[in-house]
Amino acid sequence: MDTNNQEFTEGPVLSSDPESTEETDEMPVPRKRKKKKKGWIIVLVVLILAAGASGSYYFMQRQKPVSAVKNYLADVKAMDFDGMKSLLQSSDMSALDNADITSDAYSSFFKTINQKMSYKITKTKFNITTGTATVTAHIKYIDGSDIYKETITEFLKQIVSTAFSGSSLSEDETQQKLASLLEEKSGTVDDKFSETDINYPLIEAGGKWKIVSLDSETVRIMSANFVNVQDEITQSLSDMENQTEGAATTPAPSDNSDGTIDMTNEKFTLHYTQCRITKDLSGDSCLLVYYDYTNNGSSPSSAMVDLNLQAYQNGEALQAAIPENDETAIDQYMAEINPGQTVNVCQAFSLNDTSDVTLQAGEAFSFGGGNVKTQILKVQ
Repeated sequence: MDTNNQEFTEGPVLSSDPESTEETDEMPVPRKRKKKKKGWIIVLVVLILAAGASGSYYFMQRQKPVSAVKNYLADVKAMDFDGMKSLLQSSDMSALDNADITSDAYSSFFKTINQKMSYKITKTKFNITTGTATVTAHIKYIDGSDIYKETITEFLKQIVSTAFSGSSLSEDETQQKLASLLEEKSGTVDDKFSETDINYPLIEAGGKWKIVSLDSETVRIMSANFVNVQDEITQSLSDMENQTEGAATTPAPSDNSDGTIDMTNEKFTLHYTQCRITKDLSGDSCLLVYYDYTNNGSSPSSAMVDLNLQAYQNGEALQAAIPENDETAIDQYMAEINPGQTVNVCQAFSLNDTSDVTLQAGEAFSFGGGNVKTQILKVQ
């Protein structure tokens, strides 16, 4: 046999490739470990992606009630009542029934006022299980109290002679005059802002988030802190008539003042000067109270429009009186004077007896009562 041509087929064939994994029976082990490691990585990636998807879903759901409140406040700002209604669970807008903001006569004024409103979401409580949420909004809005004060004062100046003659404006005429004055004063009075936080409860219904109800606080904001302009005017005119007749418009003050009525504000200055006892047309005793009235405003006005002076005996308001003799200072009560001018005014009150009289003075038709001064007068 020729051994030079013999082929050896027994035993393992050695590879000359140093990277080969088949040199021995133990070489495949590392490959199995790599496969196991790759499997764990895939599982971890899947878990991470699942957790991320779950978190994204929760975040998206949490944002839905926030978006609903933002849309709602945008409608409030634009005075879009249909838009507001669509975002309410019950679609109940009855909270607006007594507010002037729904009146066509005042719509232009309130739209101008509400366009200056701003808001931001500050807090959210969200329960994905029950489908409920509470979103807190911080709202900055126009406080219209100064505008209303100026409007009412001007309105009273324009109709004071009519009111005291027993005549009155129709509802339409009153609305037209008030609407005109509101727009005029909103352009001349400096903007005064107020801020508040409102919690809006929401509920998910049919896949949509709705605000539970229209609340009174939102209505107040839309109304610039004033719900019914005409009601306030009506009350002011009633107060004026009552004051002229001597009826009490405020509770009787306690008889513990020994000071002198002396007050000043942006509208007027009031300074008590003297009092005296005389007879009225019926021959009964009456009290004449004298004071200096100065117009501190920017337009003509009168003591009758600007201030409220009342007299009490034993807690009972004294009626207005007409002295038997002419008193020129009484005429100054209704007389309009120019800004910066001062006149001496007299008001007469019927006396019930000879007990002390308590005077109470303050700003007429003031919001929240305003500043009040009292003084005790000795009749005997």
